[in-house]
Amino acid sequence: MAASVRDNKDRSRFELDVGSELAFANYRLTPSAVIITHTETPRTLRGRGIASELIKGALDLIRRDGTKVVAGCGFVVDYLDKHPEDADLVA
Repeated sequence: MAASVRDNKDRSRFELDVGSELAFANYRLTPSAVIITHTETPRTLRGRGIASELIKGALDLIRRDGTKVVAGCGFVVDYLDKHPEDADLVA
Protein backbone atom coordinates (compact mmCIF):
# COMPACT_ATOMS: atom_id res chain seq x y z
CA MET A 1 0.00 0.00 0.00
CA ALA A 2 1.40 3.38 -0.98
CA ALA A 3 -0.17 5.33 1.88
CA SER A 4 1.43 5.41 5.29
CA VAL A 5 0.02 5.32 8.78
CA ARG A 6 0.30 8.53 10.77
CA ASP A 7 -0.17 9.32 14.44
CA ASN A 8 -2.81 12.01 14.83
CA LYS A 9 -1.86 13.00 18.38
CA ASP A 10 -4.59 15.68 18.56
CA ARG A 11 -7.27 13.01 18.07
CA SER A 12 -5.38 10.18 19.84
CA ARG A 13 -5.55 7.85 16.91
CA PHE A 14 -3.50 6.26 14.18
CA GLU A 15 -4.85 7.01 10.71
CA LEU A 16 -4.53 5.53 7.24
CA ASP A 17 -5.95 7.25 4.15
CA VAL A 18 -7.25 4.91 1.47
CA GLY A 19 -8.48 6.97 -1.46
CA SER A 20 -11.06 9.35 -0.02
CA GLU A 21 -11.74 7.04 2.95
CA LEU A 22 -10.07 6.96 6.37
CA ALA A 23 -9.34 3.96 8.57
CA PHE A 24 -8.28 4.68 12.13
CA ALA A 25 -7.36 3.11 15.46
CA ASN A 26 -8.15 5.07 18.62
CA TYR A 27 -5.71 4.87 21.50
CA ARG A 28 -5.06 5.99 25.05
CA LEU A 29 -1.60 6.67 26.40
CA THR A 30 -0.24 5.44 29.70
CA PRO A 31 3.24 6.21 31.03
CA SER A 32 4.55 2.92 29.63
CA ALA A 33 2.20 1.83 26.84
CA VAL A 34 -0.22 2.72 24.06
CA ILE A 35 -3.62 1.09 24.55
CA ILE A 36 -5.34 0.65 21.19
CA THR A 37 -9.00 0.81 22.16
CA HIS A 38 -10.89 0.64 18.85
CA THR A 39 -10.13 -0.02 15.20
CA GLU A 40 -12.48 1.35 12.54
CA THR A 41 -12.43 0.60 8.84
CA PRO A 42 -15.08 2.08 6.54
CA ARG A 43 -17.57 -0.57 5.43
CA THR A 44 -16.55 -0.13 1.78
CA LEU A 45 -12.94 -1.05 2.62
CA ARG A 46 -13.55 -4.11 4.77
CA GLY A 47 -12.15 -7.45 3.72
CA ARG A 48 -9.16 -5.92 1.90
CA GLY A 49 -6.54 -6.04 4.66
CA ILE A 50 -6.77 -2.33 5.39
CA ALA A 51 -7.18 -2.76 9.16
CA SER A 52 -4.16 -5.08 9.23
CA GLU A 53 -2.10 -2.52 7.31
CA LEU A 54 -3.27 0.15 9.78
CA ILE A 55 -2.27 -1.88 12.84
CA LYS A 56 1.05 -2.91 11.28
CA GLY A 57 1.85 0.76 10.68
CA ALA A 58 0.71 1.72 14.19
CA LEU A 59 2.94 -0.96 15.70
CA ASP A 60 5.86 0.28 13.61
CA LEU A 61 5.33 3.79 15.03
CA ILE A 62 5.02 2.42 18.57
CA ARG A 63 8.23 0.41 18.11
CA ARG A 64 10.05 3.47 16.75
CA ASP A 65 9.00 5.44 19.85
CA GLY A 66 10.28 2.68 22.15
CA THR A 67 6.87 2.15 23.72
CA LYS A 68 4.78 -0.97 24.36
CA VAL A 69 1.25 -1.75 23.22
CA VAL A 70 -1.84 -3.07 24.98
CA ALA A 71 -4.51 -4.66 22.79
CA GLY A 72 -7.73 -3.03 23.96
CA CYS A 73 -9.87 -4.19 21.03
CA GLY A 74 -10.56 -7.58 19.54
CA PHE A 75 -9.00 -6.83 16.17
CA VAL A 76 -5.65 -5.94 17.73
CA VAL A 77 -5.77 -9.07 19.92
CA ASP A 78 -6.33 -11.18 16.80
CA TYR A 79 -3.64 -9.32 14.84
CA LEU A 80 -1.05 -9.89 17.57
CA ASP A 81 -2.01 -13.58 17.79
CA LYS A 82 -1.33 -13.92 14.05
CA HIS A 83 1.92 -11.92 14.14
CA PRO A 84 4.22 -13.33 16.82
CA GLU A 85 7.06 -11.22 15.41
CA ASP A 86 5.44 -8.27 17.21
CA ALA A 87 5.21 -10.03 20.59
CA ASP A 88 8.09 -7.95 21.95
CA LEU A 89 5.84 -4.88 21.80
CA VAL A 90 3.14 -6.30 24.05
CA ALA A 91 3.05 -4.74 27.51
